[in-house]
Amino acid sequence: MMKIKLSLSLSLVFALLVGTVPLAAAEVPTVRIEAQALGASVPVEATIEAVRQATLAAQVAGRVLDLRVDAGDRVRAGDLLLSIDAAEAVQAVAGAQAGVAQAEANRIKARADFDRSRSLFERKFISQSGLDQARTALDAAEAQLRAAQAGRGQASTVQGYTRIAAPISGVVSARHVEPGEMAQPGRELVTIHDPAALRAVADVSQQRIAALGGGALKARIELPDSGRWIDATAVTVLPSADARTHTVRVRVDLPLGIEGVVPGSFARVHFVSAERSRLVVPAAAVVRRGELTAVYVADDKGGFSLRQLRLGEALGDGAGAEGGIEVLAGLRGGETIALDPVQAGIFAHGANRR
Repeated sequence: MMKIKLSLSLSLVFALLVGTVPLAAAEVPTVRIEAQALGASVPVEATIEAVRQATLAAQVAGRVLDLRVDAGDRVRAGDLLLSIDAAEAVQAVAGAQAGVAQAEANRIKARADFDRSRSLFERKFISQSGLDQARTALDAAEAQLRAAQAGRGQASTVQGYTRIAAPISGVVSARHVEPGEMAQPGRELVTIHDPAALRAVADVSQQRIAALGGGALKARIELPDSGRWIDATAVTVLPSADARTHTVRVRVDLPLGIEGVVPGSFARVHFVSAERSRLVVPAAAVVRRGELTAVYVADDKGGFSLRQLRLGEALGDGAGAEGGIEVLAGLRGGETIALDPVQAGIFAHGANRR
């Protein structure tokens, strides 16, 4: 008999004593079930999202021109995505530039008037009041020049809003406009996400968070569509709760550069709680007949009897014969069960007929 250590991995699933019970023409493999300290898993539905995502919106009104990207295209930070008709913005810049030129001319004249008034004041040809008026006119002209320069800068900034560039490197998730459509301030244009960094986001009830205990949380992400299981690299519980649903937002980070996962897809996060003593049977040993869930238990006479169980959650990857299922009732530690329920059933049926 050989002892195998219990684990949640696919390669080492159960700490059992493996043996055989004689059969007429074959042998029935068996395992001895022992209680083990294992962590419980709390499954929660979640949604995959990108850690870095940007939805670009129009800041000026105008017709969409030179649309260069579509959904699925890869872009680099700084790449031009589309342009908005800049005719109005160009005219605004030209008007602002003319305003600056006029203000500059007024300032030059006010400076000359002030210098002349100061010379006259020094020779006692004008009063202090006349000199003060010239200084005030100069100050006003300089203020007007600064205002005109600020207006020119604002117009130039608005003109820059007509060229939409990628703020991050990534993939275009969606394109919200078509060439020739009118863009208005606030209208969404393009959405980009970085596929290298993804996370699963789940809203977890406060009771479940409390049940997981304090300290750093651990989790695994299940992707039901593909059957994949991914170990989380970090779990972050946001420090606030939703007042309407009384749930807490939890972010579960996936490894960097994970392939085959896209934002918006469904996922299931399994939070691992503190360890406790549990009985686990191999999934391959479980017999399911309608509403009956049972295993074949070896007796002291070298035979098998079918015993109904009440099962809990699936452990390990939960896929294939190597997965394990927690036993809530119907089995005790130290008992031996058949790993092959088909052979055990044949053996038990033949023994009953005899």
